[in-house]
Amino acid sequence: MEKEISAALQSVLFAGVKEDEIRSMLKCLSAKKKKYKKGEFILLYGDSIRSIGLLVSGTVNVIKEDYWGNSNIVAAILPGETFADAYACSPNRTLGVSVVAAKDSEVLFLEVDRVLHVCSSACSFHSRLIQNLVMLLASKDLAMNEKLTHLTQRTTREKLLSYLSAQAMHQDISSDRTDSDKEFGSGDEGEISDSFEIPFDRQQLADYLSVDRSALSAELSRMARDGILEYKKNRFRLLKEV
Repeated sequence: MEKEISAALQSVLFAGVKEDEIRSMLKCLSAKKKKYKKGEFILLYGDSIRSIGLLVSGTVNVIKEDYWGNSNIVAAILPGETFADAYACSPNRTLGVSVVAAKDSEVLFLEVDRVLHVCSSACSFHSRLIQNLVMLLASKDLAMNEKLTHLTQRTTREKLLSYLSAQAMHQDISSDRTDSDKEFGSGDEGEISDSFEIPFDRQQLADYLSVDRSALSAELSRMARDGILEYKKNRFRLLKEV
């Protein structure tokens, strides 16, 4: 149960709710945990769902597939984040996306009807949960708008710069240099590091930005040669304005 509590404490859905309240709340919401292996589908396009997924551990991707089986990553879900919220809140809508485990993962499913309707015991913190759900749905709408900003860029380089700039701004940038920072050979101690990680490997990043993987890899190499950025696997540093 401790991992579930930790994930809930990180979640916007449980913002402002204390640990002891979360323990009671998870029982009230009939929370059920399931485990998935890497590559296993958690939800499939066309499914009907009445539960919100809260990721406890691992990473899962929300993907959109076309008729021919080509997939595009809509979002990467990290521990403490939720998925299928909007679909769970829309009883007459089936899933227009699929959800797949990018790593071995654990998911806590919360019955949405128990979220939206105050329980018979009239939990004092239930109204906060409903408010948090509204905030969560709004934030996901904003995140989708941000993705559209990346996709509407004309070139692969512009898409990469748009995405990486947003990631650098979203993540907590620390003035303390990490081992990964030192790998990049950053400047003097105390200067602010712009080294950050993204939740995608190369293929996943290409899918997310709707570009060819080989074109993306080639463009990253050119950007490194041009002194725009440095990278190693999924860790990046932006070096200069372009």
